[in-house]
Amino acid sequence: MLLKLEVLEAIKRGEVTLQFRRWTRPTVKPGGTLKTRVGLLRIGRIDDMSPDDVGEADARKAGFRDVAEFRRWLDTMKQGPLFQRIEVSYLGEAE
Repeated sequence: MLLKLEVLEAIKRGEVTLQFRRWTRPTVKPGGTLKTRVGLLRIGRIDDMSPDDVGEADARKAGFRDVAEFRRWLDTMKQGPLFQRIEVSYLGEAE
């Protein structure tokens, strides 16, 4: 799962706790970790869902101002049959 540096820094600060992905096959698993440029992330719960079900609260938890901004971002992403809501948190420095 590739994340932009500004998103990684927001996760590290605790400002972003969700990510959304559209893909053909997941690259992360619940309970796993992800080594990134800012340190280690914990992957929490992962839920399959429809992009139409993303509400204001989840859009903000993912770093968007609102659902409209989320939808604009989603329109720029590659298409895939699987859409997932992924909980993320910062664990600390990677060794």
